[in-house]
Amino acid sequence: MTATEGTNGTAEINVRPSADLEMIAIARYVKEATVTSEDAYRTAALSLMDAMGCAVLASKFSDGTKLLGPVVPDTVVPHGCRVPGTRFELDPVTGAFNIGTLIRWLDYNDTWLAAEWGHPSDNLGGILAVADHLSRRRVAEGMAPLTMRDVLTAMIKAHEIQGCLALENSLNAVGLDHVALVKVATAAVVTDLLGGTLEQVVDAVSQAWVDGQSLRIYRQAPNTGSRKSWGAGDATSRGVWLALLTMRGEAGYPGALSAKGWGFYDVCFQGEPFRFQRPYESYVMENVLFKVAYPAEFHAQSALEAAIRLHPEVKGRLSEIERVEIRTHRAALRIISKTGELHNPADRDHCLQYITAVGLIFGGLTATDYLDERAADPRIDDLRRKMAVTEEERYSLDYLDPDKRSIASSVQIFYGGGGQSEEVEVEYPLGHRRRRAEALPLIFKKLGENLATLSVEGATRIMELGRDRQRLEETPVNDFMSLFTV
Repeated sequence: MTATEGTNGTAEINVRPSADLEMIAIARYVKEATVTSEDAYRTAALSLMDAMGCAVLASKFSDGTKLLGPVVPDTVVPHGCRVPGTRFELDPVTGAFNIGTLIRWLDYNDTWLAAEWGHPSDNLGGILAVADHLSRRRVAEGMAPLTMRDVLTAMIKAHEIQGCLALENSLNAVGLDHVALVKVATAAVVTDLLGGTLEQVVDAVSQAWVDGQSLRIYRQAPNTGSRKSWGAGDATSRGVWLALLTMRGEAGYPGALSAKGWGFYDVCFQGEPFRFQRPYESYVMENVLFKVAYPAEFHAQSALEAAIRLHPEVKGRLSEIERVEIRTHRAALRIISKTGELHNPADRDHCLQYITAVGLIFGGLTATDYLDERAADPRIDDLRRKMAVTEEERYSLDYLDPDKRSIASSVQIFYGGGGQSEEVEVEYPLGHRRRRAEALPLIFKKLGENLATLSVEGATRIMELGRDRQRLEETPVNDFMSLFTV
């Protein structure tokens, strides 16, 4: 903005700018792009079923469920959205928080790794809450509900918005958390689900940027805590709220990113504009990573696999281990490499050394391995103290290579008195696109295990839908969500 001298001193020329091009590009993608990739829809269906299974499993962990339910106890909302693994029927804002928190609680849903990290299926909290509420209301009014095809399309677009923003733009480098991108993506696709125009999508996205964003402190040592498990639920819920306000006529802020001195770039991003590697299409969904067998932060998955491969050799020689060498990529060092006391389950599931130690000792890892009972095993901390973690430059370069997108680590054991194991290297963990065929049966195995707390009839129907994408896409959203209630 320019300024001019007047009789009352300096005044800014109050000319409202055109909307930032970055926000217009998101809105045009949401409103105008047609997704044609069968691979994207096939992967979206897997991501959906995987996330719902994660939510059902998380509904059995009291640390997370204590945060759920209506703001006022016992409130039931007419045509409210349902929450997997519960009997709640909530307004879509509260419902989005509940669903998003359950999907994310165990750090077991899909993952995207780039300059910024994140979990694009976190957006399902808002997408499903709004789609279920709209569908139930439409049925009550004699209209056709939304179908799961609509949900899959919204998922693909939310994944793409969050993931493409993450490719070249590191929020963590300025101390912000990746859930800001969940808020933006949810606001965009939910405004579209609600019938918003292109201009309204721009307005909702601008509101998401104006919000100011979560500090990453709750994911980083020495302050790691359970907010990292509900931060995404909070973000997708906020995206829904901003979309609803926009649909009520609330105006947006066209310079939300670029306004000098006041916009996101200057206030939060050190004055740098976003950079983009590719246009919005369906690349992110096609390449998203699945946590197939282990609920662990994805940067640790390759080291965990290597540790599990070494388990048969070391399980009887734990007392002989003198040193454990872990070579990994820069992102793992930045996010999850830590020494010293680990204070809670959230601290442990963001610790590369803890996860690797559990793999070496027990030959696997489950969500309960982060609880106090398992952490009390003295062998875990004994092994952690013997670990040396270093960066392998090749791994860091391949991590950022768009044609590779590897997440490599290696683990090697050295014994007292001489002798060593082979160095086990894993470049592409199970769940990577390059290992999708290998992972597919395990994704369904994981789903079946996660649904075990539902009725046999309900779990069977869900599994059948998961294996029949045409039937899944044709299913009304309200019918789909009813399968997950208890």
